[in-house]
Amino acid sequence: MFTKFFRDETGLELSEYAVAAALVAVATVLAFQLLGSSIETKIEALAGVVNN
Repeated sequence: MFTKFFRDETGLELSEYAVAAALVAVATVLAFQLLGSSIETKIEALAGVVNN
């Protein structure tokens, strides 16, 4: 079974490419949302220090 799997040289199906693209898109959106929240928090903290 494993040898057959590793010898299989057929290409990916269109549906597999679509699933991979969707996963990359979701991961990118989540990363930007998390990064945006982190940056916003740091900017607000810096603004609070500057205003005092």
